[in-house]
Amino acid sequence: MNETWIQADDSITLWGIIIIWASVSIFLEQRYSWASKVTGAIIALVGAMALSNFGIIPTESPVYDAVWSVIVPLAIPLLLFHVNLKKIWKESSRLLLIFLLSSIGTVAGTIIAFFTLRNHIPFLDQLSGIFGASYIGGGVNFAAMAAKFDTPGEIVSAAVVADNLMMALLFIILMMIPALHFIRKRYPTPHVEEVEKNHSADDKTLAESFWKRKEVSLKDMALSIGTAFLLVIVSLKIAEFFEGIIPSGEDVSFFNNLLNGIIGDQYLVLTTLTFIALAVFPNYFSGLNGSQEIGTYLIHIFFVVIGIPASITLIIQTAPLLLLFAFIIVAINLMLSLVFGKLFRMSLEEILLASNANIGGPTTAAAFAIAKGWRQLVGPILIVGTLGYIIGNYIGTFLAVWFGTLM
Repeated sequence: MNETWIQADDSITLWGIIIIWASVSIFLEQRYSWASKVTGAIIALVGAMALSNFGIIPTESPVYDAVWSVIVPLAIPLLLFHVNLKKIWKESSRLLLIFLLSSIGTVAGTIIAFFTLRNHIPFLDQLSGIFGASYIGGGVNFAAMAAKFDTPGEIVSAAVVADNLMMALLFIILMMIPALHFIRKRYPTPHVEEVEKNHSADDKTLAESFWKRKEVSLKDMALSIGTAFLLVIVSLKIAEFFEGIIPSGEDVSFFNNLLNGIIGDQYLVLTTLTFIALAVFPNYFSGLNGSQEIGTYLIHIFFVVIGIPASITLIIQTAPLLLLFAFIIVAINLMLSLVFGKLFRMSLEEILLASNANIGGPTTAAAFAIAKGWRQLVGPILIVGTLGYIIGNYIGTFLAVWFGTLM
Protein backbone atom coordinates (compact mmCIF):
# COMPACT_ATOMS: atom_id res chain seq x y z
CA MET A 1 0.00 0.00 0.00
CA ASN A 2 1.81 3.09 -1.30
CA GLU A 3 -0.63 5.83 -0.26
CA THR A 4 -1.32 6.25 3.42
CA TRP A 5 -3.44 8.68 5.36
CA ILE A 6 -0.39 10.02 7.22
CA GLN A 7 2.66 10.71 5.05
CA ALA A 8 6.21 9.65 5.90
CA ASP A 9 7.44 13.26 6.21
CA ASP A 10 4.68 14.27 8.65
CA SER A 11 7.06 13.89 11.58
CA ILE A 12 5.02 15.53 14.35
CA THR A 13 1.94 13.42 13.60
CA LEU A 14 3.91 10.18 13.42
CA TRP A 15 5.75 10.96 16.66
CA GLY A 16 2.41 11.77 18.25
CA ILE A 17 0.82 8.50 17.11
CA ILE A 18 3.78 6.43 18.33
CA ILE A 19 3.96 8.11 21.73
CA ILE A 20 0.20 8.18 22.27
CA TRP A 21 -0.16 4.48 21.45
CA ALA A 22 2.77 3.54 23.69
CA SER A 23 1.06 5.51 26.46
CA VAL A 24 -2.27 3.80 25.81
CA SER A 25 -0.65 0.36 25.91
CA ILE A 26 0.88 1.07 29.32
CA PHE A 27 -2.41 2.50 30.64
CA LEU A 28 -4.39 -0.53 29.48
CA GLU A 29 -1.84 -2.94 30.96
CA GLN A 30 -2.08 -1.32 34.37
CA ARG A 31 -5.82 -0.60 34.31
CA TYR A 32 -7.38 -3.86 33.05
CA SER A 33 -6.62 -7.44 34.02
CA TRP A 34 -7.10 -8.74 30.43
CA ALA A 35 -4.55 -6.21 29.16
CA SER A 36 -2.04 -7.10 31.88
CA LYS A 37 -2.26 -10.72 30.74
CA VAL A 38 -1.74 -9.74 27.10
CA THR A 39 1.07 -7.31 28.16
CA GLY A 40 1.58 -3.74 27.05
CA ALA A 41 4.30 -4.76 24.59
CA ILE A 42 1.92 -6.93 22.57
CA ILE A 43 -0.80 -4.26 22.67
CA ALA A 44 1.73 -1.72 21.36
CA LEU A 45 2.90 -4.09 18.63
CA VAL A 46 -0.52 -5.26 17.40
CA GLY A 47 -1.92 -1.73 17.40
CA ALA A 48 0.98 -0.49 15.29
CA MET A 49 0.53 -3.38 12.86
CA ALA A 50 -3.14 -2.46 12.46
CA LEU A 51 -2.31 1.19 11.80
CA SER A 52 0.16 0.35 9.03
CA ASN A 53 -1.75 -2.53 7.44
CA PHE A 54 -4.93 -0.45 7.21
CA GLY A 55 -3.01 2.32 5.46
CA ILE A 56 -3.19 4.92 8.22
CA ILE A 57 0.58 5.31 8.68
CA PRO A 58 3.48 4.47 6.31
CA THR A 59 5.73 1.46 6.84
CA GLU A 60 8.89 3.57 6.48
CA SER A 61 9.77 6.99 7.83
CA PRO A 62 12.77 8.89 9.25
CA VAL A 63 10.81 9.00 12.51
CA TYR A 64 11.11 5.22 12.87
CA ASP A 65 14.84 5.43 12.12
CA ALA A 66 15.20 7.94 14.95
CA VAL A 67 13.59 5.50 17.37
CA TRP A 68 16.13 2.82 16.40
CA SER A 69 19.14 5.14 16.53
CA VAL A 70 18.24 7.23 19.61
CA ILE A 71 15.37 5.82 21.68
CA VAL A 72 16.58 2.20 21.84
CA PRO A 73 20.18 2.89 22.94
CA LEU A 74 18.91 5.51 25.40
CA ALA A 75 16.58 2.99 27.06
CA ILE A 76 19.35 0.50 27.84
CA PRO A 77 21.35 2.52 30.42
CA LEU A 78 18.16 3.98 31.92
CA LEU A 79 16.94 0.47 32.70
CA LEU A 80 20.28 -0.37 34.32
CA PHE A 81 20.76 2.67 36.57
CA HIS A 82 19.21 1.13 39.68
CA VAL A 83 21.20 -2.09 39.59
CA ASN A 84 23.11 -2.47 42.85
CA LEU A 85 26.01 -4.75 41.98
CA LYS A 86 26.74 -5.53 45.64
CA LYS A 87 23.15 -6.63 46.27
CA ILE A 88 23.34 -9.14 43.44
CA TRP A 89 25.87 -11.12 45.47
CA LYS A 90 24.69 -10.28 49.00
CA GLU A 91 20.92 -10.67 48.71
CA SER A 92 20.16 -12.61 45.53
CA SER A 93 22.69 -15.44 45.39
CA ARG A 94 20.07 -18.20 45.05
CA LEU A 95 18.20 -16.41 42.27
CA LEU A 96 21.49 -15.54 40.61
CA LEU A 97 22.53 -19.20 40.53
CA ILE A 98 19.26 -20.47 39.04
CA PHE A 99 19.16 -17.54 36.59
CA LEU A 100 22.62 -18.44 35.24
CA LEU A 101 21.69 -22.13 35.08
CA SER A 102 18.49 -21.22 33.27
CA SER A 103 20.51 -19.25 30.70
CA ILE A 104 22.31 -22.51 29.87
CA GLY A 105 18.90 -23.83 28.86
CA THR A 106 18.49 -20.89 26.47
CA VAL A 107 21.86 -21.56 24.82
CA ALA A 108 21.13 -25.28 24.49
CA GLY A 109 17.66 -24.55 23.13
CA THR A 110 18.96 -22.06 20.58
CA ILE A 111 21.57 -24.52 19.29
CA ILE A 112 19.00 -27.31 18.95
CA ALA A 113 16.43 -25.01 17.34
CA PHE A 114 18.98 -23.68 14.84
CA PHE A 115 20.13 -27.10 13.64
CA THR A 116 16.50 -28.28 13.45
CA LEU A 117 15.19 -25.38 11.34
CA ARG A 118 18.20 -23.81 9.61
CA ASN A 119 17.07 -25.02 6.17
CA HIS A 120 13.56 -23.61 6.59
CA ILE A 121 13.92 -20.07 7.98
CA PRO A 122 15.91 -17.31 6.22
CA PHE A 123 18.50 -15.32 8.17
CA LEU A 124 18.35 -17.89 10.97
CA ASP A 125 21.94 -17.23 12.02
CA GLN A 126 21.07 -13.61 12.79
CA LEU A 127 17.70 -14.55 14.27
CA SER A 128 19.44 -17.10 16.51
CA GLY A 129 21.66 -14.32 17.84
CA ILE A 130 18.61 -12.11 18.39
CA PHE A 131 16.54 -14.83 20.09
CA GLY A 132 19.51 -16.17 22.05
CA ALA A 133 20.26 -12.72 23.46
CA SER A 134 16.59 -11.90 24.01
CA TYR A 135 15.89 -15.16 25.85
CA ILE A 136 18.64 -14.37 28.35
CA GLY A 137 17.85 -10.69 28.88
CA GLY A 138 14.43 -9.99 27.41
CA GLY A 139 13.14 -7.30 25.08
CA VAL A 140 16.01 -4.88 25.73
CA ASN A 141 18.43 -7.39 24.21
CA PHE A 142 16.04 -8.07 21.33
CA ALA A 143 16.10 -4.35 20.53
CA ALA A 144 19.88 -4.14 20.79
CA MET A 145 20.59 -7.22 18.67
CA ALA A 146 17.92 -6.42 16.06
CA ALA A 147 19.57 -3.01 15.60
CA LYS A 148 23.02 -4.65 15.43
CA PHE A 149 22.27 -6.97 12.49
CA ASP A 150 21.22 -5.91 9.00
CA THR A 151 18.22 -8.25 9.04
CA PRO A 152 15.28 -7.19 6.79
CA GLY A 153 12.63 -5.30 8.73
CA GLU A 154 9.86 -7.67 7.66
CA ILE A 155 11.75 -10.66 9.10
CA VAL A 156 12.41 -8.80 12.34
CA SER A 157 8.75 -7.82 12.57
CA ALA A 158 7.66 -11.43 12.12
CA ALA A 159 10.21 -12.46 14.74
CA VAL A 160 8.81 -9.88 17.16
CA VAL A 161 5.30 -11.25 16.66
CA ALA A 162 6.51 -14.82 17.28
CA ASP A 163 8.61 -13.69 20.25
CA ASN A 164 5.76 -11.81 21.91
CA LEU A 165 3.25 -14.55 21.21
CA MET A 166 5.65 -17.08 22.74
CA MET A 167 6.13 -14.81 25.75
CA ALA A 168 2.35 -14.57 26.18
CA LEU A 169 2.01 -18.36 26.00
CA LEU A 170 4.89 -18.81 28.44
CA PHE A 171 3.30 -16.35 30.83
CA ILE A 172 0.09 -18.40 30.83
CA ILE A 173 2.05 -21.63 31.38
CA LEU A 174 4.06 -20.13 34.22
CA MET A 175 0.84 -18.88 35.81
CA MET A 176 -0.62 -22.40 35.67
CA ILE A 177 2.39 -24.38 36.91
CA PRO A 178 2.11 -23.47 40.63
CA ALA A 179 -1.45 -24.78 40.59
CA LEU A 180 -0.41 -28.21 39.30
CA HIS A 181 -0.48 -30.74 42.14
CA PHE A 182 2.10 -32.92 40.35
CA ILE A 183 4.63 -30.06 40.37
CA ARG A 184 3.88 -28.75 43.86
CA LYS A 185 4.52 -32.19 45.35
CA ARG A 186 8.09 -32.09 44.02
CA TYR A 187 9.18 -28.52 44.79
CA PRO A 188 8.97 -26.30 47.87
CA THR A 189 6.51 -23.40 47.37
CA PRO A 190 6.86 -21.06 50.36
CA HIS A 191 5.68 -17.93 48.58
CA VAL A 192 2.65 -19.62 47.04
CA GLU A 193 1.66 -20.90 50.45
CA GLU A 194 2.03 -17.46 52.00
CA VAL A 195 -0.16 -15.86 49.32
CA GLU A 196 -2.81 -18.55 49.73
CA LYS A 197 -2.81 -17.96 53.48
CA ASN A 198 -2.99 -14.15 53.31
CA HIS A 199 -5.05 -13.67 50.13
CA SER A 200 -7.61 -10.85 50.16
CA ALA A 201 -9.73 -9.24 47.45
CA ASP A 202 -8.21 -6.17 45.83
CA ASP A 203 -9.86 -4.13 43.12
CA LYS A 204 -6.56 -2.59 42.10
CA THR A 205 -4.31 -4.59 39.78
CA LEU A 206 -1.07 -5.74 41.37
CA ALA A 207 0.90 -4.28 38.47
CA GLU A 208 -0.61 -0.84 39.07
CA SER A 209 0.18 -1.00 42.76
CA PHE A 210 3.80 -1.92 42.00
CA TRP A 211 4.29 0.95 39.56
CA LYS A 212 2.86 3.37 42.10
CA ARG A 213 3.72 7.04 42.25
CA LYS A 214 7.12 7.90 43.63
CA GLU A 215 8.99 11.10 44.32
CA VAL A 216 10.75 12.20 41.13
CA SER A 217 12.32 15.64 40.88
CA LEU A 218 13.26 17.69 37.85
CA LYS A 219 16.89 17.05 38.80
CA ASP A 220 16.25 13.27 38.75
CA MET A 221 14.88 13.46 35.22
CA ALA A 222 17.63 15.80 34.01
CA LEU A 223 20.46 13.69 35.44
CA SER A 224 18.92 10.37 34.33
CA ILE A 225 18.41 11.41 30.73
CA GLY A 226 21.63 13.45 30.57
CA THR A 227 23.74 10.61 31.98
CA ALA A 228 22.11 8.11 29.62
CA PHE A 229 22.92 10.32 26.63
CA LEU A 230 26.51 10.72 27.82
CA LEU A 231 26.95 6.95 28.06
CA VAL A 232 25.36 6.48 24.62
CA ILE A 233 27.67 9.05 22.98
CA VAL A 234 30.86 7.74 24.61
CA SER A 235 29.99 4.09 23.83
CA LEU A 236 29.24 4.99 20.20
CA LYS A 237 32.61 6.69 19.76
CA ILE A 238 34.46 3.80 21.43
CA ALA A 239 32.64 1.23 19.29
CA GLU A 240 33.30 3.20 16.09
CA PHE A 241 37.00 3.39 16.94
CA PHE A 242 37.41 -0.35 17.52
CA GLU A 243 35.17 -1.28 14.59
CA GLY A 244 37.48 0.74 12.37
CA ILE A 245 40.70 -0.94 13.51
CA ILE A 246 39.53 -4.56 13.92
CA PRO A 247 39.06 -6.34 10.57
CA SER A 248 35.83 -8.22 9.87
CA GLY A 249 34.14 -9.97 6.97
CA GLU A 250 33.93 -13.31 5.22
CA ASP A 251 37.69 -13.54 4.60
CA VAL A 252 38.61 -12.73 8.21
CA SER A 253 39.13 -15.26 11.00
CA PHE A 254 36.35 -16.27 13.39
CA PHE A 255 38.22 -14.65 16.31
CA ASN A 256 38.53 -11.26 14.58
CA ASN A 257 34.86 -11.31 13.59
CA LEU A 258 33.88 -12.15 17.15
CA LEU A 259 36.18 -9.49 18.60
CA ASN A 260 34.82 -6.90 16.18
CA GLY A 261 31.28 -7.93 17.07
CA ILE A 262 31.96 -7.51 20.79
CA ILE A 263 34.10 -4.42 21.30
CA GLY A 264 33.12 -2.84 17.99
CA ASP A 265 29.40 -3.00 18.75
CA GLN A 266 27.74 0.05 20.30
CA TYR A 267 25.19 -1.90 22.30
CA LEU A 268 27.69 -4.24 23.90
CA VAL A 269 30.03 -1.36 24.70
CA LEU A 270 27.08 0.62 26.07
CA THR A 271 25.97 -2.12 28.48
CA THR A 272 29.56 -2.75 29.59
CA LEU A 273 30.28 0.96 30.07
CA THR A 274 27.06 1.38 32.07
CA PHE A 275 28.00 -1.44 34.43
CA ILE A 276 31.46 0.08 34.93
CA ALA A 277 29.84 3.42 35.77
CA LEU A 278 27.48 1.69 38.22
CA ALA A 279 30.42 0.02 39.95
CA VAL A 280 32.42 3.25 40.20
CA PHE A 281 29.55 5.61 41.16
CA PRO A 282 26.96 3.47 43.00
CA ASN A 283 25.66 6.28 45.24
CA TYR A 284 25.06 8.61 42.29
CA PHE A 285 22.94 6.12 40.38
CA SER A 286 21.02 4.84 43.40
CA GLY A 287 19.88 8.42 44.04
CA LEU A 288 18.26 8.82 40.61
CA ASN A 289 14.51 8.20 40.75
CA GLY A 290 12.41 7.57 37.66
CA SER A 291 15.04 6.05 35.36
CA GLN A 292 13.38 2.62 35.42
CA GLU A 293 10.04 4.16 34.46
CA ILE A 294 11.52 6.27 31.68
CA GLY A 295 13.45 3.31 30.26
CA THR A 296 10.38 1.06 30.34
CA TYR A 297 8.36 3.73 28.57
CA LEU A 298 11.00 4.04 25.84
CA ILE A 299 10.93 0.26 25.32
CA HIS A 300 7.18 0.47 24.73
CA ILE A 301 7.88 3.10 22.05
CA PHE A 302 10.27 0.59 20.48
CA PHE A 303 7.57 -2.08 20.38
CA VAL A 304 5.21 0.32 18.60
CA VAL A 305 7.81 1.07 15.93
CA ILE A 306 8.91 -2.55 15.46
CA GLY A 307 5.32 -3.53 14.65
CA ILE A 308 4.80 -0.89 11.97
CA PRO A 309 6.61 -2.59 9.01
CA ALA A 310 4.97 -5.96 9.67
CA SER A 311 3.29 -7.48 6.64
CA ILE A 312 0.33 -9.66 7.59
CA THR A 313 0.99 -11.97 4.64
CA LEU A 314 4.63 -12.45 5.63
CA ILE A 315 3.68 -13.06 9.24
CA ILE A 316 1.22 -15.78 8.20
CA GLN A 317 3.95 -17.37 6.08
CA THR A 318 6.89 -16.92 8.45
CA ALA A 319 5.66 -16.53 12.02
CA PRO A 320 4.48 -20.15 12.47
CA LEU A 321 8.01 -21.47 11.85
CA LEU A 322 9.50 -18.69 13.97
CA LEU A 323 7.01 -19.55 16.68
CA LEU A 324 8.20 -23.17 16.54
CA PHE A 325 11.80 -21.93 16.70
CA ALA A 326 10.98 -19.82 19.78
CA PHE A 327 8.99 -22.67 21.33
CA ILE A 328 11.97 -25.07 21.14
CA ILE A 329 14.20 -22.55 22.91
CA VAL A 330 11.62 -21.75 25.59
CA ALA A 331 10.66 -25.39 26.20
CA ILE A 332 14.27 -26.47 26.72
CA ASN A 333 14.95 -23.43 28.90
CA LEU A 334 11.99 -24.24 31.16
CA MET A 335 12.74 -27.98 31.33
CA LEU A 336 16.41 -27.46 32.20
CA SER A 337 15.47 -24.76 34.71
CA LEU A 338 13.19 -27.23 36.49
CA VAL A 339 15.88 -29.93 36.41
CA PHE A 340 18.63 -27.62 37.69
CA GLY A 341 16.26 -26.18 40.28
CA LYS A 342 15.49 -29.65 41.60
CA LEU A 343 19.18 -30.55 41.79
CA PHE A 344 20.05 -27.37 43.71
CA ARG A 345 16.92 -27.49 45.90
CA MET A 346 15.45 -24.23 44.69
CA SER A 347 11.88 -23.20 45.38
CA LEU A 348 9.39 -23.42 42.52
CA GLU A 349 8.89 -19.65 42.63
CA GLU A 350 12.63 -19.00 42.19
CA ILE A 351 12.81 -21.42 39.25
CA LEU A 352 9.83 -19.93 37.42
CA LEU A 353 10.99 -16.37 37.95
CA ALA A 354 14.50 -17.21 36.71
CA SER A 355 13.09 -18.76 33.54
CA ASN A 356 10.75 -15.79 33.08
CA ALA A 357 13.61 -13.32 33.60
CA ASN A 358 15.64 -15.14 30.93
CA ILE A 359 12.88 -15.25 28.35
CA GLY A 360 11.07 -11.99 29.02
CA GLY A 361 13.58 -9.92 30.97
CA PRO A 362 13.52 -8.66 34.55
CA THR A 363 10.53 -6.35 34.02
CA THR A 364 8.22 -9.17 32.89
CA ALA A 365 9.58 -11.42 35.65
CA ALA A 366 8.82 -8.70 38.19
CA ALA A 367 5.35 -8.35 36.65
CA PHE A 368 4.88 -12.10 37.03
CA ALA A 369 5.95 -11.94 40.68
CA ILE A 370 3.60 -9.01 41.26
CA ALA A 371 0.71 -10.79 39.55
CA LYS A 372 1.25 -13.87 41.73
CA GLY A 373 1.69 -11.84 44.89
CA TRP A 374 5.30 -12.95 45.53
CA ARG A 375 6.29 -9.45 46.65
CA GLN A 376 9.47 -10.54 48.46
CA LEU A 377 10.93 -11.74 45.15
CA VAL A 378 10.15 -8.65 43.06
CA GLY A 379 13.29 -6.73 44.05
CA PRO A 380 15.74 -9.64 43.83
CA ILE A 381 14.51 -10.79 40.40
CA LEU A 382 14.79 -7.24 39.08
CA ILE A 383 18.38 -7.10 40.36
CA VAL A 384 19.40 -10.53 39.09
CA GLY A 385 17.49 -10.31 35.82
CA THR A 386 19.34 -7.19 34.73
CA LEU A 387 22.51 -9.28 34.41
CA GLY A 388 20.87 -10.76 31.33
CA TYR A 389 21.08 -7.38 29.62
CA ILE A 390 24.85 -7.68 29.36
CA ILE A 391 25.60 -11.41 29.21
CA GLY A 392 22.76 -12.03 26.76
CA ASN A 393 24.21 -9.70 24.14
CA TYR A 394 27.63 -11.34 24.35
CA ILE A 395 26.14 -14.83 24.06
CA GLY A 396 23.84 -13.76 21.21
CA THR A 397 26.75 -12.26 19.31
CA PHE A 398 28.80 -15.45 19.74
CA LEU A 399 25.91 -17.66 18.52
CA ALA A 400 25.21 -15.43 15.48
CA VAL A 401 28.87 -15.39 14.40
CA TRP A 402 29.17 -19.17 14.90
CA PHE A 403 25.97 -19.99 13.03
CA GLY A 404 26.87 -17.53 10.29
CA THR A 405 29.85 -19.72 9.39
CA LEU A 406 27.47 -22.67 8.96
CA MET A 407 24.84 -21.02 6.72
